[in-house]
Amino acid sequence: MWTPDFGERGQRALKGATVLVSRVGGVGGAAAYFLAAAGVGRLIIAPRGNLKPADLNRQILMTHGALDTPRVECAARRLKELNPRLTVEAVPENISDQNAERLIKQADAVVDCAPLFDERFAMNRAAIAWRKPLIECAMYDFDVRVTSILRGHSPCLACLYPADSPAWKAPVSRLRRCRRHGRQSRRDGSNQRFFQASESRCTGRMLLANLREMSFQTVKVSKRDDCSVCGAAV
Repeated sequence: MWTPDFGERGQRALKGATVLVSRVGGVGGAAAYFLAAAGVGRLIIAPRGNLKPADLNRQILMTHGALDTPRVECAARRLKELNPRLTVEAVPENISDQNAERLIKQADAVVDCAPLFDERFAMNRAAIAWRKPLIECAMYDFDVRVTSILRGHSPCLACLYPADSPAWKAPVSRLRRCRRHGRQSRRDGSNQRFFQASESRCTGRMLLANLREMSFQTVKVSKRDDCSVCGAAV
């Protein structure tokens, strides 16, 4: 309430907003939890699968008692315990080309926390099509990247990582290693959680941080005129 340019008007807008959070793991779970604490009115959460022991070291919405049960049910229960006035739509699906449009058109904003680029690209296409703000956030080890994607005002994900480039394939293998061996909870640190839950001014810019060295920089990112997703979007 005391934050400049936010205040009561901003709090009421947040209460009236619907935010889609893809996955609710170490990154998405923290984003959803902070949004619930801040007073968002409605959350759509979309993770598939059952909770495993290796998830517990970093996924703050998960509990030991929920092992071998659907992640989405445990996440929804924890969010409602924190904020009983919150409306939670629990969707037991990962986001894909088949459901991205259906889910994203319901939201006022989207927080992309998916571990695989196929999911991220599906959200990017639907967000551009439906003119929804997309907060793109990712973390590996202690490295953080955050940017906002808004049709007509910023490059989209396909501009930053063209599908014909091999540059995006390396992080996928890293994420699979993380999934197989587990990640330490400190690697999804509180700084990253704060950034993704409150980020709103990185349109056309990308925030890069290394939490091991506590170094931070912001770089400009540019739209590609020949982008197959947003090249002609205004």
